[in-house]
Amino acid sequence: MGGSFGAAQGQTDARPLDALAIALLLVGPVGVALSRRWLTYALPVAAAAMGVWLALGYPYGPIFASYAVLTIIAVSRGRRWLAWGSALLPIAGQLVRGLDTDRQGSWGGVGGFVAWLIVAFAVAEVVRGRRDRAAAAWAARREALARREGEERLLIAQELHDVVAHHMSLINVQAGVALHLGEREKPEHVEPALRAIRDASGEALAELRSLVDVLRSDHAPAPRAPTVRLAALGDLVSRSRAAGLDITVKRLGAQRELPAAVDLAAYRIVQEAITNVVRHAYATHATVTLDHDTDLTVTIEDNGHGPDPATLIEGNGISGMRERAHALGGTVALDPSPLGGLQVRANFPLAEGSSS
Repeated sequence: MGGSFGAAQGQTDARPLDALAIALLLVGPVGVALSRRWLTYALPVAAAAMGVWLALGYPYGPIFASYAVLTIIAVSRGRRWLAWGSALLPIAGQLVRGLDTDRQGSWGGVGGFVAWLIVAFAVAEVVRGRRDRAAAAWAARREALARREGEERLLIAQELHDVVAHHMSLINVQAGVALHLGEREKPEHVEPALRAIRDASGEALAELRSLVDVLRSDHAPAPRAPTVRLAALGDLVSRSRAAGLDITVKRLGAQRELPAAVDLAAYRIVQEAITNVVRHAYATHATVTLDHDTDLTVTIEDNGHGPDPATLIEGNGISGMRERAHALGGTVALDPSPLGGLQVRANFPLAEGSSS
């Protein structure tokens, strides 16, 4: 208000400020205050007030400020048509103002006002661009965080399934053996079955504790090496033999150090395949082949009575195998085995010189 009275002092040819002028001056600030909810009405009303101000010949001054703020708000919210449409009202007021002068003066005033509007729109576009970039960056960060959380949940689910399913299957088999031998009064054969149960449950608890320790530690660095790897296949073979499944391990090609993620995934796939053989195939023998060629190919075959791969309904175990391989650019295929049961073949591409 004071700025407008001050500006009027230097514009002697302008219309003196009166009650109507004061009312018109208040429209803009009120519109800014209401713009959060009623911008659609606030900007046109403020533009109309400014058009009346110019048409009646009131002095140029701070009345432009509130209208400029509303214009910037509209453009920054993507309401460009509202901003440009409202701009026609003060332009019309400037044209009416110019009727009291020569034609060149009228167009000169309009040209100056349009130039002022262009500056206001340019500022508004800069504000909008910065806000859009900030919103896009925030959305990208949220999406990346959500994707990472999903991957971590999937990894935890896979680890829990592989550890629990394998060891619980062995415990179940050995418990059945112990009960069967106990009923036949052969205590000398019960002890090995009970030892196998103890060992399998102890290893399951150890792996679960290791996983829980990693989950509980907020600041500890991620482990660089897996808790289990293909080098530990001997323990897996021993446990399976105790459950009545004889396993032969074959290694082909020049062995080399594997990336930690590939080493863990390959071990878990072998573990899951052997678990399925113990639980469902009624097999007496299985073969695990590790082919260290350009890629790592892991093949598990059994002589049991496994399901037909064409009609096999995939559960969490087989889905988990596929997900582990796919995450590393690999594949898992299920086919009939030459031994009579099921063949699981996992392939992991390896870069030259890759290591853990």
